[in-house]
Amino acid sequence: MSSIPWPLVEIAIEPKSKADQEKLGVALKALAADDPIIRLSIGEENGLTILGGADDLQLGDKISVLQGVYNLEVNVGAPQVAYRETLGRKAEIDFTHKKLDDRGCEFARVRILFEPCQPGKGYSFESRIGGGRVLEEYLPGVRRGLDSAKDAGLLAGFPVIDFTATLIDGAYHDLDSSAAAFEIAAREAFRKLSDQAEPKLLEPVMQVEIVSPEEYVADVIGDLNRRRARIVGSNPRGQDSVVTAVVPLADMFGYADALRSTTEGRATFRMAYDRYEPAPQPPPDGFLPPAVGMRA
Repeated sequence: MSSIPWPLVEIAIEPKSKADQEKLGVALKALAADDPIIRLSIGEENGLTILGGADDLQLGDKISVLQGVYNLEVNVGAPQVAYRETLGRKAEIDFTHKKLDDRGCEFARVRILFEPCQPGKGYSFESRIGGGRVLEEYLPGVRRGLDSAKDAGLLAGFPVIDFTATLIDGAYHDLDSSAAAFEIAAREAFRKLSDQAEPKLLEPVMQVEIVSPEEYVADVIGDLNRRRARIVGSNPRGQDSVVTAVVPLADMFGYADALRSTTEGRATFRMAYDRYEPAPQPPPDGFLPPAVGMRA
């Protein structure tokens, strides 16, 4: 099992009253301080506060705390799976940034080799350039450009993971180059991967264990199959049976209520992150773009 790339699920949240904006911020920071899994961020497009966590149950509990403990009325977005993106194949991108305007000239050239790596390996950058073709002082600009571009994604605005970027060549001008120019060049080089590296959407997949009376096992498995589950096993445990499965997180929203209904409240389950793997194309029904609508 690879390390957990929190958060796995996100919701947008805002106070019903603008007067409660500061109060909400204080409450959310307190919740995040008490729970290392909770993440707070600001939506780039809509400026909404984004609350991230392990699953919809955990986030629902946090909303209940906001309402009950902190006496806050809030609007809440629909849960959104924290998808990721990755590269389908390696690609070598050669990009030159040239700009001439009233403020002067800018120049930077980079040739970067992008390669997918094993799932869970994350992202790394290195320079193998020699001969002074790119000055050492410009490398932080290349790194910043790649960092910002990978976080913006190639397909649907989700961060790109599990790849390496190697600067293998480049060029600069004594007067017209700068770290900022190399940042632009690296960012634009990365964007070219949309056409050349066959990017793929990834979704989080969970390990699920259900403990249920034997009489409900067939119904439990049938419901899991409808959720794109891969059944790992079903084994006896005392008077009950234990069903284990691997299920995409997007299909587990509302599962606690569904299991309660299917088994008349006599089954329990637990769920843990397993890995990211390629999502269906087109994406599953649980897919939501980064802009999340609000509900009361």
